[in-house]
Amino acid sequence: MKIYHICSFFLYSLRKILYNKTENKNEERRVWLFKLLNISYKRNMNYTKTEIKQGINLHNINTNKFKTNLFAVFLATPLTRENVTKTALLAAVLRRGTNNIKSQDLISKKLEEMYGASFDCGIEKTGDNHIIKFYLEAINEDFLPQKEELNKKSIDILFDIIFNPLVQNGEFNAEYVESEKAKLKQIIEGKIDNKRAYSFERCIEEMFKGEAYGLYKFGYIEDLEKITPKNLYEYYKELLQRCKIDIFVSGNFENNNINEIIKNNEEINKLEERSPEYIVNKEEAEVREVKKEKVVEEKMKVGQGNLVIGLSLNSRMENEKFVASVYNAILGGGANSKLFQNVREKNSLAYTAGSTFRRQKNTIFIRCGIEIDNYNKALKTIKEQIEDMKNGEFTTEDIENAKKLIIASVKGISSEQDTEITYYYGQELSDNFTSIEEYIDKISKVSKDNLLELAKEIWINTIYFLRD
Repeated sequence: MKIYHICSFFLYSLRKILYNKTENKNEERRVWLFKLLNISYKRNMNYTKTEIKQGINLHNINTNKFKTNLFAVFLATPLTRENVTKTALLAAVLRRGTNNIKSQDLISKKLEEMYGASFDCGIEKTGDNHIIKFYLEAINEDFLPQKEELNKKSIDILFDIIFNPLVQNGEFNAEYVESEKAKLKQIIEGKIDNKRAYSFERCIEEMFKGEAYGLYKFGYIEDLEKITPKNLYEYYKELLQRCKIDIFVSGNFENNNINEIIKNNEEINKLEERSPEYIVNKEEAEVREVKKEKVVEEKMKVGQGNLVIGLSLNSRMENEKFVASVYNAILGGGANSKLFQNVREKNSLAYTAGSTFRRQKNTIFIRCGIEIDNYNKALKTIKEQIEDMKNGEFTTEDIENAKKLIIASVKGISSEQDTEITYYYGQELSDNFTSIEEYIDKISKVSKDNLLELAKEIWINTIYFLRD
């Protein structure tokens, strides 16, 4: 009987540790036990994460909603002034050709032969990380006119592009590098063409001056002259040894050994284990020293003014980032928000008025397109809305509408394969995994008291105004 009770207690405890999602303290224990039992760690019914090698993870999103399978690979490395331009250029050079498929035209031809599969790549700035992103989308094998190993072909060509680039005499193809340098220069020079996007970037640059997040994700023209096919290839090899690598597959793979295809891939086998160098996006708020608001005014030939205000959040409250999401939705998240109703509709001070919450940096950005002469009135009205939030001048209906807006958006995540991958990758870079169901639950539990507590810890960090 004693043995029976001991075994029963052990099984009860094991189940509690493995599947009790409400207790964050069990998170590390769940991961450890799944590894001990040599099985994948399932965070919910359709998402599974498996470690291929240290620093290289495979993420499965099993879904039968789509007729396509989407394969994605993300390389994460810390943003630095020294390497930001090289990383941006690298993404463009890699897509040009491999040692097996020598040109972009030949890659396109291969994809066309795979029933019109598509490939894309690019870069992103996520928190203080610089991410190189690769995607390949192909039709699900179940819909092919005849049996064919399309998943394996997709994986092989995707990994070939990333891990087996065209190299000649120990360096990248010189023509490809020079061509992509010219294109990247045009992108950097052209950022000024979209005044709204330019103003947003400039506010971030000023607010995070001297910090990684203040860097422009496409880099800087003055760096391009120093980049050669040789030193870019040397940087690529270094990056590949230390970056965090995450592989995502989204689709219906029930009758396919997709994990084995990936684990047995020649290019994956060549990769070494690593202690990946990347910046964890911490759930705990990033507190900044409260200073006098920084005002930056820039003059340019423009038809309308672009006003961007960066707000810093210094709260340390539990679930602060979920509270901030609701706060942001009330302040400027939609047509019912305070900014839209008071700055645009009632006072006609702006063509556009809204706000966005940058979760990784614990920052809210208010963005308005205004008549230049309305600057002082618009700024005064915006500050009044921030003050109203501190004083609790918002209704229960405002809170519920904000929650509905966020929850509808979160529920829509799984309706697009790339959006769902992006969500789970964001969780991978975080120090606290939150499932979609948990996300909705935490939003639902935000109270007015939570919002008032947060509002008192929000301050204007930077005001940027682009005018004529």
